[in-house]
Amino acid sequence: MNDITFDAPAVSRFDALHAAMKAQVDQEFLPCVSTALLRGRTVVDRFCYGHADREAGVALREDHIFRMFSSTKLVTSCAVMMLVEDGRIRLEDPVEKYIPELANRQVLRPGATSLADTEPARSAITLQHLMTHTSGLSYGLFDPGTLLYTAYNGAGVRNMSQDLGAMMTALAPLPLSFHPGTQWEYSVATDVLGRVVEVVTGERFGRFLSRRIFEPLGMADTDFWVPPEKRDRLCALYVGVDLADPTRPGLLRADASPYPGAYLSPPARDSGGGGLVSTLDDSIRLIQSLVPYPAGGPTLLQPATVQQMFSNQLPPGMHVQFPNVPTQPGWRFGLGSAVRDAAAPTDPKDIPGEVSWGGLAGTLWWIHPRLGIAAVLMTQRYFGFGNAYAQQFKVEAYSALLG
Repeated sequence: MNDITFDAPAVSRFDALHAAMKAQVDQEFLPCVSTALLRGRTVVDRFCYGHADREAGVALREDHIFRMFSSTKLVTSCAVMMLVEDGRIRLEDPVEKYIPELANRQVLRPGATSLADTEPARSAITLQHLMTHTSGLSYGLFDPGTLLYTAYNGAGVRNMSQDLGAMMTALAPLPLSFHPGTQWEYSVATDVLGRVVEVVTGERFGRFLSRRIFEPLGMADTDFWVPPEKRDRLCALYVGVDLADPTRPGLLRADASPYPGAYLSPPARDSGGGGLVSTLDDSIRLIQSLVPYPAGGPTLLQPATVQQMFSNQLPPGMHVQFPNVPTQPGWRFGLGSAVRDAAAPTDPKDIPGEVSWGGLAGTLWWIHPRLGIAAVLMTQRYFGFGNAYAQQFKVEAYSALLG
């Protein structure tokens, strides 16, 4: 395994980016921030600032460990595409080929007021639907008050004390929110894909990831839990003082999130949708393996596979859409990650073609295959992804890399 390369740039090129991120910490929007910018596979800038534990006065280091939440989804998507390359699965396969519990789906009728108000699904859920979040599954997280929010939480779909097999059993009786392939909705689909990997390979999902991804790339600190000897490197988790107003400064400890004792022992469930912990260096190694050029260094997938993953897979008129969030027609979706096909007024003008995603505690990554640039940001603000710092980081990073 080659060491991560680092070219020292002219100091002034990245000053504005560093100052902007430092201000996010100093003004108590973020507890800490660690970033890396890449041209091709070469790291051209690093920045590390703030505290891994504010109350204890522990300064953030580059080897601190972060809760990745939905940044985990990129790893799971790679795992699925590795099995596609191996010829063991096909994206057009119906999910019930591997998970019989998810056959014969029912779909809520428009305006349904009970879970019984359903009709048969017009088609089966395919692995392609799961990869693109067009399966009709939900999350039970972002839409409080809806039928499926109540049903998912009542059935314990996201209960981490149960393994992935038990999760499929919990999902089995619940209806879909729409007919597969007809809408986009962020969901537990990536966890279902983790179960597909387990069924196909006959091994626990985390073991497959270690054997095929983490060990080959040298991602020594990425796992579904933090062992005792690394516990002092796990960052504390914080949340803003007002979830409804992310512009209000101030942070509170969130030690019991997402549940008491999370990540401190091996979980029953290896959540491919949001269960990993990782470091800045490990995240860089993953991103480097997916940057299409220049050639050289560890590579997980064939170039054509990466191109397919990083290309929009949604039909015309369909785009990423979260409940109670303004529509974002410039956000399309590939196989596991968002794909930008248009710039919003506040975006860098060169953003079309970028691929990206992030996690609930504020981590984010993006790769722009055409421009050959990429970035990683690590922080630990619960419900932080999408706050103002993310857009500010992107604008300053593009300016520094392309200016």
